[in-house]
Amino acid sequence: MTNSQPMVNLGQYNLLRVIRKVEFGIYLDGGNYGDILLPRQYTDANTAIGDSIEVFIYLDSEDRIVATTLRPKAVVGECAYLKVVQVNRIGAFMDWGLPKDLLVPFNQQQKPMQKGYSYAVYVYVDEATERIAASSRLEDFIVAAPDRLRPDQAVDLMIYAKSDLGFKAVIDGRYLGQLFENEVFRPLHYGEKLPGFIKTVRTDGKIDLILQQATSLTRSSLAESILKHLSDNNGVSTLTDKSPPEHIYSTYGVSKATYKKTLGTLYKSRQIKIEKHQITLVQPRGDNSTEY
Repeated sequence: MTNSQPMVNLGQYNLLRVIRKVEFGIYLDGGNYGDILLPRQYTDANTAIGDSIEVFIYLDSEDRIVATTLRPKAVVGECAYLKVVQVNRIGAFMDWGLPKDLLVPFNQQQKPMQKGYSYAVYVYVDEATERIAASSRLEDFIVAAPDRLRPDQAVDLMIYAKSDLGFKAVIDGRYLGQLFENEVFRPLHYGEKLPGFIKTVRTDGKIDLILQQATSLTRSSLAESILKHLSDNNGVSTLTDKSPPEHIYSTYGVSKATYKKTLGTLYKSRQIKIEKHQITLVQPRGDNSTEY
């Protein structure tokens, strides 16, 4: 029984078998692409014929299929925040960690790219040319949320744009979501990577995100911290529900939305008074101390 040929995916990591060694490298069984060269600078002297090696498959500067053990900053089907190193008559070229830079054609640029600036792009294989390219028109390539994403799920985020509602973020390098301004507790920057959570997956596939889960346990702990802060400061705090998100975060390490919800809970339980410029600790009747 003969082994079936491997199906090699361009722009992805592939586990390929060594079939012969030559002076300038080794050849791997590329299946549908034929024999693929892994240049000598990426080989290990101890590698033997028959061994399998994980390699990234792409096109070199002469558009030949080639393998490398280098790891690019993104593979086909992923997003990354990359820097433009050259712009010419073909398009913009970005540094993605490989000897051959990544092309962003002019018609795939959300706005004209400039050398020295960084942009969020989606990596894809151009069907017409069969070359790996990138696009800053992320919404053209990522249209809906996958079934595996669920509310409260922890995810990795990358900020890529500002919107009227807040910030747009790439989720796990592959999907798009929205962070709302009133739930962002500190300044965010394009290309910044940070942890987050799925808040809602809408019926149209759009995803709402949060940077911190507002669980009942979180709010309970926050309520205790607020009351203690008031007690330690003569029962008064100028940190209100109108305070800047970064001031709230620097004091309590939570989002403005979580802080406002907790203030509301304390107000309803008559433990604090919320005034225009301050919040005040409500003293229990018959108790002149500031303890709670």
